Amino acid sequence: MNGRLFGNFIDMGDSQEFLIISFSPAKTPIQDRWRYSSISADFLADYWGTFFPAHRTGTNRHAEVKDAVNFIANELLENAIKFSYHPSGYSMSISLYISHDALRFYMTNSIDKHNISLFQNIINELLTGNPQELYIRRLERNADDESGRDSGLGFLTILNDYHARLAWRFETVQTRPEVTLVTTMVQLPIVRA
Repeated sequence: MNGRLFGNFIDMGDSQEFLIISFSPAKTPIQDRWRYSSISADFLADYWGTFFPAHRTGTNRHAEVKDAVNFIANELLENAIKFSYHPSGYSMSISLYISHDALRFYMTNSIDKHNISLFQNIINELLTGNPQELYIRRLERNADDESGRDSGLGFLTILNDYHARLAWRFETVQTRPEVTLVTTMVQLPIVRA
């Protein structure tokens, strides 16, 4: 396999507590897939919230973790649905791994080879720019361009509001025809009581 990393990408296999959900390639209309992303994000938030019982800490860590997991998972799933290269026939998957100081999300989906360069340019900007300044610029740009298709606002919200770290891995998994998978990693810092 041919691969390229952006950011500090950490491989998945260093935790014994994890959950993986895969979505098979289907002929399901995009409108139905949007609904599934919200349902899946709710499930992930409820599942991982059980690792942070409300009675163990003086803060409402349980609700904070559930809200963060729900938002991040929903953003990752919606991006995967929107930008997956469906003719590739590859499934999408979201994985969550918990360690002593972080909850890591991995969203893997195929990507159209014609969009790889554009996406990698956006990634470079996210990794090298000031997230708050980029957020304001994207909001202003979206006001002018109402499509918002490649705005990156979800990633910027993850960086700004949740103080998470982002990284990506691109892998060419098939050459004829060419199929590239992209895995987006979000590392959310946590405190486990």
